[in-house]
Amino acid sequence: MAGSLDFARDDERVDLPSRQLARDSAMPFPIPKNQAPLLGLVSLLGASFSAVAQPAQPDASSTPSASPSATPIFFANQTLTDLKQLRQAALASDYAFKQVAHLANNIGPRLTGSVQAAKAVEYVADEMKALGCNVQLEKVMVPHWVRGVETAELTQFPGQAAGTTQKIVLCALGGSVATPPEGINADTVCVRDFEELKSLPREKVNGKIVLFNHSFDKQIAAQGRGGDAYGQAVVYRSDGPVAAAKLGAAACLIRSVGGADYRIPHTGQTNYEDGTPKIPAAAVTAEDADLIAYLAGQGETRMHLILTPQTLPDVESANVIADIKGSEHPEQIVIVSGHLDSWDLGTGAIDDGAGVAVAMETAYLVRQLHLKPKRTIRVIAWMNEENGSRGSKQYAKDHASEFANHFAVNETDNGADHPIGLNLKAKPEVKKIFEPVTKILQEIGGGTLNLSEHIGADIEPMENAGVPAFSPMQDSRFYFNYHHTPADTLDKIVPRELQENAAVVAVAAYAVANAEQSLPR
Repeated sequence: MAGSLDFARDDERVDLPSRQLARDSAMPFPIPKNQAPLLGLVSLLGASFSAVAQPAQPDASSTPSASPSATPIFFANQTLTDLKQLRQAALASDYAFKQVAHLANNIGPRLTGSVQAAKAVEYVADEMKALGCNVQLEKVMVPHWVRGVETAELTQFPGQAAGTTQKIVLCALGGSVATPPEGINADTVCVRDFEELKSLPREKVNGKIVLFNHSFDKQIAAQGRGGDAYGQAVVYRSDGPVAAAKLGAAACLIRSVGGADYRIPHTGQTNYEDGTPKIPAAAVTAEDADLIAYLAGQGETRMHLILTPQTLPDVESANVIADIKGSEHPEQIVIVSGHLDSWDLGTGAIDDGAGVAVAMETAYLVRQLHLKPKRTIRVIAWMNEENGSRGSKQYAKDHASEFANHFAVNETDNGADHPIGLNLKAKPEVKKIFEPVTKILQEIGGGTLNLSEHIGADIEPMENAGVPAFSPMQDSRFYFNYHHTPADTLDKIVPRELQENAAVVAVAAYAVANAEQSLPR
């Protein structure tokens, strides 16, 4: 049920001093790459709102059309009033926080195929049924990889004191194969990137442990472009083991992909290639990557590495589908979603318990306010985003024939930090259409609009089919400090900011669910 918690954003940051300092500093709020022009747009919105928000007229069509009419009316006055109610109700509700708290603390890490993932499916389904939603569990066969033991130590290195070793902190990458039971004892080779690796003769790599010491760019992350920094570094996690194996490496290590240097490793999925030997793969902490690089630069540096992950037979799981049927066009669907599975090092609070909770909150608020969306609002808790996207692929297979009636889709999968607006993957004219919505969101600092090339991994098949897509555009400066690490825990979520994300998603979803016209495709 809705609560009356009025969380003070800055007061909640007591365990996050770096974030507190960043929030309290005088620096302007960072704008993600290619979004600087939006500042000018935001300042001009007021002059155009009244031209777009006009009294309702009868719907011209019950199916999405190729383009809007010359003088479209998208949001009736009553709809705009309802959107304001949704915003205020979201800011006063602790429903989403209670949901993510249960997922993270009561259920815990939800690695695909685990009993915790299965429990989470049951929990979300029951919560949505309690709201009166029409709930379906759509079967998905998912991979079942388990981590096992992961240890490493340097056994020989320049300047070594007799009889000593140095511990290396690491974690296996998702999907990694195991070392032999006795482990691997081998010299280390440190390279910065693929080009440096390719420049080495095969005999310099064969039988050795390769470390890709490619740093996460903290500077561009601090500018609000965390996604860009992640994209530059994550390629070594996905493709590094194959590149090393092609030159005969015995194992592959990568520098952890993230911005927090507190000697915590970042996991994530790696990829193997048919025809290339599968070698054990792990991520070392930033500090340990620097240590190995320092010692290897001085001379022979040997490591003993043990990884014991297993890939077990696929298991049956499900996407949770929960519908609030539309009052006029129930066949037309607006999706709000997040992914229910998580990695196993932390408890999956920001990745992506928060996204699931925000989607659930949309249904909760619509029910609490007794709103009647014209189109069906569909909440989806996806399974297996992290290591296979089987849930997304199965939904695309089962529902591809219905994509023409998927009116708009959302996925929230970038944490729970303050939303500065909406990312849209849609025709450019949709920005103009959304101006009355952004005026309502601007009161919580969420009025920026950005056209994006990609919104979410699970909704990508629908994006590719031309379905308009949206997500909160969040402050990304801190997300990759915690994502995929043991530090992805509930305390990283500021309740007030989660409420703001819930407001942005609920307002945007209900706006398109009640629009007088179809969005252009």
